[in-house]
Amino acid sequence: MDLGLTGKVVVVAASSKGMGKATALGFAAEGARVTMLARTAADLAKSAEEVRAATGAEVLAVPADVTKAEDIRRVIHATADRWGLINILVTNAGGPPPGVFADMDDAGWQAAFELNLLSTIRLTREVLPHLRKAGGGAIINIQSTSVKAPIDNLILSNTIRPGVVGLAKSLSRELGKDGIRVNNVLPGAILTDRLRQMMSVRGQRLGKSPEEAQRLREAEIPLGALGAPEDVANLVVFLASDRARYITGATIQVDGGAVRSIM
Repeated sequence: MDLGLTGKVVVVAASSKGMGKATALGFAAEGARVTMLARTAADLAKSAEEVRAATGAEVLAVPADVTKAEDIRRVIHATADRWGLINILVTNAGGPPPGVFADMDDAGWQAAFELNLLSTIRLTREVLPHLRKAGGGAIINIQSTSVKAPIDNLILSNTIRPGVVGLAKSLSRELGKDGIRVNNVLPGAILTDRLRQMMSVRGQRLGKSPEEAQRLREAEIPLGALGAPEDVANLVVFLASDRARYITGATIQVDGGAVRSIM
C-alpha cells in the first residue's frame, strides 16, 4: 500500500528511543524526510544515524527539551530552514512520575503540565503556520490509554493527558478548513524502558521477579502479549498518510484490547 509519504517532512518528538524512534523509522521507511528531537544529544545522534542507515532517508537530528519553548521554536525553525516546509507533526514526551494524589505537590503538577500538555500546545502553535503554508497536513499526538481508562498509581497522567485529547478534538474542528487533520494515538502496555521500570516497581511491591510481573501484565491483555514500539508507529504513520485523509478528531488505542470502555 502506497501511503503517499515520499518526500513529506515530518517532525517527531522524543524520538531517540522507544515509540518515538520507531515512529521516526516508520516514516523514514516510507520515504519521508524526518526531524528527530530528544534531550540527550548523544542518544539522539546515535538513533538518527541508525534510521539513516536502515532507510537511506534524510534525517535531521536536533537536541531539544520539549518543556522549553525556545527549544521547540529552534526545532521547527531548523526543520523549515532545512527543507522549506513541514507536513506532519508527531507530539510525544515521556510520562510523568507514577504516584497517588497524596504524593504530588504543586511542583509535580506543574512539571507534568509542562511535559505532557504545554509541550503539545507549543509544538502545535509553532508548526501550524508551516502546515498552512504547505496546504494542509497532520498532527498526531502520542498519549496513553489513561485518557480512556485511568490507571492506578498514575494520577498525573490520568489528569493531564486528557487535556491533550480535548485540545486535539477542538483543533480538528478549527483546522479542518485548512486541510489539517488532528488525531491521538493511545499506547497501552508497550515494551519500552518506562514500562520495564513500572513492571519492576510492581514486581517489587508484589514480591515478584520482573519476569513474573511481566507475565501478570500480559495476562491482563486479551491478546496475551505486550506490544512493541513499532505497533504504535504503524498506526501513527497510517494516520498521517493520505490513506487516512478522512480521519480527524479520532482517539485510537493500541493496547491489545486491554481498555474495557466501549468508546
